[in-house]
Amino acid sequence: MNDNAIRDRLVERGKTLYEAPKEFCEFTSVPEADVLLNDLEHYPHAFVLACVMDRQIKTEKAWVIPYRISERLMSEQLGNDFSMETLSKLSEAYINRLMSQPEPLHIFVKKMSGIFYAAIQLISNKYAGNAARIWLDRPSSAEVVYRFLEFAGVGPKIASMAANILAWGFKIPFADYFSVDISADVHVRRVFARLGLCPENAKVEQVIYKARALHPEFPGIMDGPCWDIGRYWCKPKDPQCQNCYMNDLCPTASKERPNV
Repeated sequence: MNDNAIRDRLVERGKTLYEAPKEFCEFTSVPEADVLLNDLEHYPHAFVLACVMDRQIKTEKAWVIPYRISERLMSEQLGNDFSMETLSKLSEAYINRLMSQPEPLHIFVKKMSGIFYAAIQLISNKYAGNAARIWLDRPSSAEVVYRFLEFAGVGPKIASMAANILAWGFKIPFADYFSVDISADVHVRRVFARLGLCPENAKVEQVIYKARALHPEFPGIMDGPCWDIGRYWCKPKDPQCQNCYMNDLCPTASKERPNV
């Protein structure tokens, strides 16, 4: 099957999604947490801290951590919001307690509370308490990824994911999109494999570099389409190939059609 034809359709769909008006992003099943994460004007650090927490637990559990911390701060009357002014005054030990009690917010509380604390300090010291300075004034995509990599515990996968969400979900303009990689999660890897773009057992790095090879000017433009396909149609079991707009180009779907 023609990789270029598959790429062109994914990119076309990706551009449609990317150019669509900004919508409210749902990261968790907790509406109040999503409101906090979407408020880049007043709480840009909530988004950054959620990205930093996204390690070794389900994404939804990681992304709700900033909101849970804000709840615990309010219960202890240390502030009625999640401001950097309040957060910057907290010690690492205090954050460890907030993340530990009454129930742990992460399976690695000690390690992640230290990373949470370090992220607050970096935002306070390097960005004058305004995390939005990470992406303001149309920086290059490589610069945005690099800035996220400066946070303790953040590797290329999370840094690229953060840049991708900013570009896709929040419509933050960058000078270019060369370094906005595809986020090779389980949905994207499965779709790439079934479309014949990568082997079924391809490593994350293979998927990322395949996307770069297919569309180097904006590899991540294919992220949204692949994620949607994987979530709604290209499921691990009983894929709904007949409903997917990649049906006629997909080698896996062709096996399900008679006389093909």
